Amino acid sequence: MKLELIDMLCRKSFQYSKDPVFKLVSGRMSHFYVNCKPTTLSPRGMVLVGHLLFDHLRSADITAVGGLTFGADPVAFAAAFASELNGRPIKAFSIRKTQKDHGIIRWVEGDVQKNERVAIVDDVATTGGSTITAIERARAEGLDVVTAVVLVDRQEGGLDNIRQHVSDVSGIVTRDELLARWKETREAS
Repeated sequence: MKLELIDMLCRKSFQYSKDPVFKLVSGRMSHFYVNCKPTTLSPRGMVLVGHLLFDHLRSADITAVGGLTFGADPVAFAAAFASELNGRPIKAFSIRKTQKDHGIIRWVEGDVQKNERVAIVDDVATTGGSTITAIERARAEGLDVVTAVVLVDRQEGGLDNIRQHVSDVSGIVTRDELLARWKETREAS
């Protein structure tokens, strides 16, 4: 499944240039760009992401998975769906970018309660900023964040930055894996 996901990410979500033409959120220019949404929002991508993430989290002793909207949403929702299919339900939740200003004022949306052990997920980590924001907001709502997982680690220090907030941090796919597969497919054609 992981190799199929890497192939799909290379086709739908990964772009590379010899010159640094891609502007990142940080303002820095990069040789490559990863937009996971075309993959995570496709039917087969959801299946692959959901099962790979569920397998990764299977032994984590968590009750829910979520992260900062919108990048984390399809990743968390796919994992929750796969968890039910595998007979070990893990709930999904979403963390708002801006706090709701009406009704019950909260950062977190979903069927989660204080003190639940949760995993924070994200689609891509460069500096880890959005994942760290999600961890902080989940904790502000009383959730016990025990692990963080990113779908694609750009290998630019993000996971190390996240580890300053939660010790158990990992990535499913790395930039090196994507770049190697991208180069293989270009050479073969």
